[in-house]
Amino acid sequence: MPENKPSVLILCTGNSARSQMAEGLLRRICGNSYDVFSGGTKPSIVRPEAIAVLGEIGIDISGHRSKSVDEFLDVPIDYVLTVCDNAKGDCPYFPARTRFVHYAFDDPASVEGDEETRLSAFRRVRDEIDGYLREDFAKNIIGL
Repeated sequence: MPENKPSVLILCTGNSARSQMAEGLLRRICGNSYDVFSGGTKPSIVRPEAIAVLGEIGIDISGHRSKSVDEFLDVPIDYVLTVCDNAKGDCPYFPARTRFVHYAFDDPASVEGDEETRLSAFRRVRDEIDGYLREDFAKNIIGL
């Protein structure tokens, strides 16, 4: 990774839904301007619903895997964005130069019901994350 390319690490608890969707969305927003990663404080699996609803808007995260935040402790990270309250509380130490930003989103993985009910919840959260990343994070935090 080039030394002069800034980086963003998006954290959630399981790195299964919100942080995975945010990673895919922010990569599209940033293009090649930033290195964008995601991780979890208790990694699990990438939810198929997250893969499906990003695929609906042309973003392929089918090759993503759930990663532990520990994989990034030696990576120079400029911004850590926590997208759930648990990850904010469990976030490990990063160097002082790292800027921390928090914005909690509902957990679509907690929605029960049939497939369409679950997909609807994932679409709603996907769109909320996309709006936040475009209108606030990209413009006001990282200056795109």
